[in-house]
Amino acid sequence: MAKLHFLYSVMNAGKTTHLLQVRHNYIENGGHVLLFTSLIDDRFGVGKVRSRLGLEADAIPLRKEDAIGTIVADEHAKRPVTAVLIDEVQFMTAEQVRQLAWIVDELHVPVMAYGLKNNVFGTLFSDAISTMMALADDFQEIKQLCHCGRKATMILKYDRNGEAVRSGEVIEIGGEGRYVSVCRPHWTKGDIGPAARQLLARPVAAE
Repeated sequence: MAKLHFLYSVMNAGKTTHLLQVRHNYIENGGHVLLFTSLIDDRFGVGKVRSRLGLEADAIPLRKEDAIGTIVADEHAKRPVTAVLIDEVQFMTAEQVRQLAWIVDELHVPVMAYGLKNNVFGTLFSDAISTMMALADDFQEIKQLCHCGRKATMILKYDRNGEAVRSGEVIEIGGEGRYVSVCRPHWTKGDIGPAARQLLARPVAAE
């Protein structure tokens, strides 16, 4: 039976590496996989999914107005789709997530959606994530560690002085150097940890 899977984590936990490995496994077994990513996330180029380990693949860039259900149904009619994989599902719309459920229920195609569950302010990242939490059949946490050794469950945003940022924009594409994944107590304290502080202390190279 096809299911809607939500695979979530904090930042830098290896979500994209996991996604690309799943894609590889399907293709190795002759599967027809559709990989989608958000048009918002163009860090590696439009329609590119790349992990921190250097693995990468082409993906279908999805705009907020795109009907992903129609895109998948049209492709499925030409050649049966084995699975649909979503990178950065938190950037989708709630309606697009509802269409993912439709793909599972009506086309009987499994969907595996990867993304961040929480934002830096300690709430669910977006309406898309709220909808995913309500509709998904299966939940899998991809775990990451805080600098103290506990499981990281929160994302802490910080400024150039290492101070926690508690307001402003949730989305800042390309701002990875200002985020760290931490446990809830250290998120509450705003403690970014020694490794992040050491990186801040490095001198900026001359241009």
